[in-house]
Amino acid sequence: MFTEKVNAPEVPPRRGRPPGRTPEGTETRGRLFDTAIALMAERGYVATTLRDVADKAGVSPGLLYRYFPSKQAVVLALYEELSAEYAAEGALMPRGSWRARFRFALDASLRVLGPHRRTLSALVPVLIGDSEEGLFAPATAFSRQRVLRVYLDAVDGASDAPKPAVAAPLGRLLYLVHLAVLMWWLLDKSPHQRATTALVTLIDRALALAGVALRLPPVQVIVRSGDALFREALFDDATAV
Repeated sequence: MFTEKVNAPEVPPRRGRPPGRTPEGTETRGRLFDTAIALMAERGYVATTLRDVADKAGVSPGLLYRYFPSKQAVVLALYEELSAEYAAEGALMPRGSWRARFRFALDASLRVLGPHRRTLSALVPVLIGDSEEGLFAPATAFSRQRVLRVYLDAVDGASDAPKPAVAAPLGRLLYLVHLAVLMWWLLDKSPHQRATTALVTLIDRALALAGVALRLPPVQVIVRSGDALFREALFDDATAV
């Protein structure tokens, strides 16, 4: 006896939880992330493939792609993790002068990034030269703004905060100084990065003089002009505050 085969009505696929929302998913994502970061630190960003990560973690490429569909996703996750940790440190900033608060913010940055120096050193070509995954790529905007906010607050909430027209530009320029210090630190080959420690001390001394000079209107104009160039070059924005 033959029966006619009736196709069952098509049922829309159910939307499952995003990867990492269950305890097991969170554990798996963390393990894959740690494996990817370790391989990038060991082999470099370009030489590391997602298949390498899957093999090292003992999972199928399909499972890895569910959590990290690209190497870019791994780098963005690293930015997100480090910026969140740094923002938490920045929230502990004590009251004081903008110079002292900047030093606190800079020291906190080096402290948070310290355990990841090897990985970040391997990512230097990406950080400064990749339009999609670098420090100033659109995809990293949220993490970048989170860190920038610490430096804006360091000036705006200081006991000697300059007027608002100067405070925001100064905060952004201090953020730029912090980036320069981090790049120096990543490339610093001196024992225990002693040259970085010396550089931070030198910047601290220079800022003591800058604090006095900042009261002069011509210096304030220079700060605002430098800020406009910074935003135009790196943020593609020379007008927004």
